[in-house]
Amino acid sequence: MFFASQGDAANVIITGNKLPLLPPMTHWQLRTQHIDLTRGPVLMGIVNLTPDSFSDGGRLYRGGRLDVSAAVDYALQLADEGATILDLGAESTRPGSLPIDKTEELRRLVPVVAAICEKTKVPVSVDTYRAAVARECLAAGAEIINDITAATFDEEMLPLLCETGAGVCLMHKKGTPQTMQVDPHYDDVVAEVAAYLAERRNALVTVGILPERIVLDPGIGFGKTAAHNLRLLRETDTLLALGQPLLYGISRKRFLDTLTGVEHPQCPEHRLPGALAVTLFLASRGVRIFRVHDVTATQQALDAFCQCQPTHPLLKD
Repeated sequence: MFFASQGDAANVIITGNKLPLLPPMTHWQLRTQHIDLTRGPVLMGIVNLTPDSFSDGGRLYRGGRLDVSAAVDYALQLADEGATILDLGAESTRPGSLPIDKTEELRRLVPVVAAICEKTKVPVSVDTYRAAVARECLAAGAEIINDITAATFDEEMLPLLCETGAGVCLMHKKGTPQTMQVDPHYDDVVAEVAAYLAERRNALVTVGILPERIVLDPGIGFGKTAAHNLRLLRETDTLLALGQPLLYGISRKRFLDTLTGVEHPQCPEHRLPGALAVTLFLASRGVRIFRVHDVTATQQALDAFCQCQPTHPLLKD
């Protein structure tokens, strides 16, 4: 049993295996801003404040320490390239990575969040599952909490989201970064991911968080094989039927090598052609938010894609 997700429908109980087909939301309501989702896909630019992320960890470090100025400059560069959101993370969640403590996460995040928010109105998202870290970052100006545990790790996260009105992204994952890619199994990956995201969305709505503040992420690569990931790409309709905007994070991930048939284990940035192809496919299916490393290339690809659509103004008589 779960609740539908929009307006008065949030109080309607739905039963059975069929998910209700709901109209797409037109915007993502954040803490003090909103993001228009009617004009086409938007990009969430990745700013890794980590020394060990799978793709670009350490690029913002100088002498073994995070360079706040370099991090701010890089975030502003992504904004100039077309990122609608800047997503900052201080803890790597690549397969096999180990967690850091709250103190270190705060040390990496808060100065960068505060400095970015002083220099741009582009909304800042913080990738954290700790309520104490989320609170400090929201106080520094962040608009969104991107929680890979879908607000299950920290019992204080739901009250915080309700109190602050922050936008939130709820992600599905199976296991921890240390275990998630050790032979993950599902009876039906699409149905199970959809049911989990529906349950987590409902948990937020039940405590008073507006559906308009919630985005869902199926968690590509988080406890999934390449075959699982492919089904979650092909069967977006099941996830879109939940009624929330979808965010996909496929950028530079290993499963792209399976799709293209070309291995890039040492150079994840070379996976860009596959990532662009998948992004355009998902955009054609109605996905509206993409978490990406390569903002310029992705934005150009989406711009060309959107101009080819029959409804684009350039194609009207």
